[in-house]
Amino acid sequence: MKINLLEDILHKETCHNTHGCCAGQSNPTFLIQTPSNSYVLRKQPPGELLPGAHKVDREYRVQKALFSVGFPVPQLLLHCADIEVIGTEFYLMQHVKGRIFRDLRLPGVSPAERTALYVAAVEVLAKLHSLDLPSVNLEAYGRGPGYCRRQVSTWTKQYTAAAHRDIPAMNELSDWLMKNLPASDNEVTLVHGDYRLDNLIFHPTEARVIAVLDWELSTTGQPLADLAYFLMPQYWPASLSVISTMGSLKGIEGIPTVEDLISIYCRCRGIPPALPQLNFYLALSVFKMAGIAQGIYARHLLGNASAPNAAQFGQCVEPLAKVALQLGQRPLTGPTKDRLFFQTAKGRAVLQQVKDFMRQYVLPAQKEVAQYYTKHAESPQRWHTPQIIEDLKIKAREAGLWNLFLPAVSGLTQLDYAYIAEETGHCVFAPEVFNCQAPDTGNMEVLHMFGSEEQKKKWLEPLLRGEIRSCFCMTEPDVASSDATNMECSLHRDKDDYIINGKKWWSSGAGNPQCKVAIVMCRSGIRDENIRHSQHSMILVPMDTAGVKLIRPLTVFGQDDAIHGGHFEVHFENVRVPASSIILGEGRGFEIAQGRLGPGRLHHCMRAVGLAELALELLCQRAATRHTFGKQLYQHEVIAHWIAECRLMIEQTRLLTLNAAHALDTLGSRAARKEIAMIKVAAGRMACKVVDIAIQVYGGAGVSGDVPLAQMYSYVRTLRIADGPDEVHLSSIAYLELRDQLKKAQAKL
Repeated sequence: MKINLLEDILHKETCHNTHGCCAGQSNPTFLIQTPSNSYVLRKQPPGELLPGAHKVDREYRVQKALFSVGFPVPQLLLHCADIEVIGTEFYLMQHVKGRIFRDLRLPGVSPAERTALYVAAVEVLAKLHSLDLPSVNLEAYGRGPGYCRRQVSTWTKQYTAAAHRDIPAMNELSDWLMKNLPASDNEVTLVHGDYRLDNLIFHPTEARVIAVLDWELSTTGQPLADLAYFLMPQYWPASLSVISTMGSLKGIEGIPTVEDLISIYCRCRGIPPALPQLNFYLALSVFKMAGIAQGIYARHLLGNASAPNAAQFGQCVEPLAKVALQLGQRPLTGPTKDRLFFQTAKGRAVLQQVKDFMRQYVLPAQKEVAQYYTKHAESPQRWHTPQIIEDLKIKAREAGLWNLFLPAVSGLTQLDYAYIAEETGHCVFAPEVFNCQAPDTGNMEVLHMFGSEEQKKKWLEPLLRGEIRSCFCMTEPDVASSDATNMECSLHRDKDDYIINGKKWWSSGAGNPQCKVAIVMCRSGIRDENIRHSQHSMILVPMDTAGVKLIRPLTVFGQDDAIHGGHFEVHFENVRVPASSIILGEGRGFEIAQGRLGPGRLHHCMRAVGLAELALELLCQRAATRHTFGKQLYQHEVIAHWIAECRLMIEQTRLLTLNAAHALDTLGSRAARKEIAMIKVAAGRMACKVVDIAIQVYGGAGVSGDVPLAQMYSYVRTLRIADGPDEVHLSSIAYLELRDQLKKAQAKL
C-alpha cells in the first residue's frame, strides 16, 4: 500500500532537490509533499554507476541505527530495492525543517552566530566519533582498521575509472598519499565521509544541529579524516569557485580558526589536542574532492549529471590535486607546532571572564579582607573565612566561574587553566573565590581520578559545591619528608576498619572550621627497600573522627597563613575509619601521588608567575615615583637592569610552565614528569628573585606590612620546599634527561 501511494505521489507531486549535497551531485534527493505531510525521497542516479557508489541501502541502515540512539538524523520510513517502482533503488524519510547553509561563509548571519554554528557542527562530529559501534549495531558496518590506505586506494580507483584524460598531479598525489600513510591507522569509529556544514540542518532559530544528511560515503575507520574534511574549507583557495560551497573562509569574522575547532573537537572527545598528521588528512580530503569532481564530470559526459554546471567540474580536478600536494608537503601548522600554547575558544572566553571578575570584585575586596585578619589577629575567628570571600564565591559560582581547575568539570584544558591560574596569582585569596584553592584542588583531583562512587558522593560532590574544605596530611615532623618513602604514619587493617597512628605537620587548611576531611598518607606495610614505592596508602579520614587532634598552627616567617586555613600539626592516635575509606587500595599511595601532584604543581607554578607579575608591577611603580641622588630610581642603571632581568625571568618561566601544561594535556601526567619537575624549580626560583628585587627597591617598606611583598616572599620561598624541595626535582630532571639522551643515542645505532 505504501509503495503504490509513493508511486502515485511521484507522478503527481512537484519534486525538487532538497536535503542534498554538492548542489545535487550526490544521490538525487526529492521533496515529496502530500496534503498533510512532507517527506524526502533519496534514490540512486539513473544509468550506469561507478562500482560501489550510491549505495542507498547503506545510507538507510546507518541513519536508522543512529536515529534509534538519538543522534540527529531524519526518521527513516522505508527502503525499497525494487527498481520497478520508480526506476532505481530508493528510501523515504521524514522531512526535517530547518536551515541549510549552502554558502559556508554564512552571509547574513552575525559573527557571534557564525561562531556558534561552527562550534555546534564540530561538537556533533565529535559526538558521532564518540559513539560505541556495538551499541548501535554497526560494528560490522565497515572494514575498520586500515581506513586511510583503503581511502587512498578507493579514490584512486574511482578517479581512474572516471578520468577523461591523464592528469600527472593526480597521479603524483595518489603516490604521495600512499607513501605517507599515518603510522597508526587502527582507530575505528563511525565516519560520515562527507561531513560539511552544508550537509547539516540547523534549528530554525537556534545554533543547534537537528539533522546530519548525506550518509552515502559513511563507513567505519579513522575519525580524523572526517575532521580534516570539515576543516578543509579553511585552507581553500578563492580561485576554485566552481564548487560554490567551498569559497574561501579567510577574513570572515566569527568563523572559528582551525585551532579553535580542533580544540573543541578534542575536548568533546576527551583526547589530546595534538594532530601530528593533520596535513596528510587534509591532502586526503582534497584528493577525495578531486575524485568527486572527476565523477561529476564523468556523469556529465554520460548525460546523467543532475547539476546544471557539471561540465565545469572537469576544469578543477588538476587545481585540486595541486592544492592537495601543497597541503601535504607544507610545514605543519596549528596547535601542534606553530601555536604550541594556544588556548581553546572556551579557555580564552573564561580567562576574560576571570579577568573582569577579578578587576570588578576580587581586587577591590583586598582591603576589607586584610582588615578582617588584622581585627581577629588574636581570635579563633581568624580561622574562619571572611564573609566577603563567601559572598564573592556565590557571585563566582553564579557566573559559572567555578571548579575551573578540573577539566572533566570545566571543559578546560590544563593549558587553558594555566593562564587562569596566572591571573588568580595576583591576589592571595583569589583561587578560593573560584573554588580552585590548594589543597582542595589536589584532593578533588584524587577523588575524581581514584575515588570510589561512595567516596565521590560523600566527599567529592560537597567539595565541588564548595560546601566543605579538606586538607592533605603527608609531611611528618620526625622523618626527612623530602624522601616520601620515609613516611611512618601507620595503617593497620582490623576486620572492617583501618587504624591509623602517627604525626603529620604542614597540613595546610586544617584550621578552617569547614575542613571536614583529610587525605592521609600512611605506611601500610613493613619497610622493605625492594618495594619502597608499594608500601604506602592514602586514606580518607573525617576530621571529627575520635583520635584526630589539631596540635598547633605552624608559622611561615612568623605568619600563620590563617587566610589559607593555616598549616597545622595533626596527630592521629588510634584513629579508626571504615575499610571503605581507603583510596584505590593498599600500597597505591605513590601511584595516587603522581596523579595528584602533576596538575597541582602546575597550578602553583602558574600562580607564582602571576605573583611575580604583581611584584614587578609594584617594583616599577616604586622605581618611577621615588628619587635618589638627583634622579628617579629607574634612571639608575642597576635598577633598570633589574627590571629587564625580571621581565626576562618571568617570560622564560611562563613559557616553561605553559610547555608543561601542554605536555600534561597531550602526553599525560607520567610522561610530563620532567617538564613538571623543571617548572617546580624554575618558578620558585624566579618568583623568589623577582620579589626579592622588589623588596630591595622598596627598602624598609618592602619588609613591612604596608606593602604585600613580605607576605608574597614567604609564599614563594615556601614553594621551593613544598611538594618536594628543589634538590629532589633537580635529581629527577637529571635522571630523566640522561634516560632521554641514552634513548637518542641507542636510536642512532
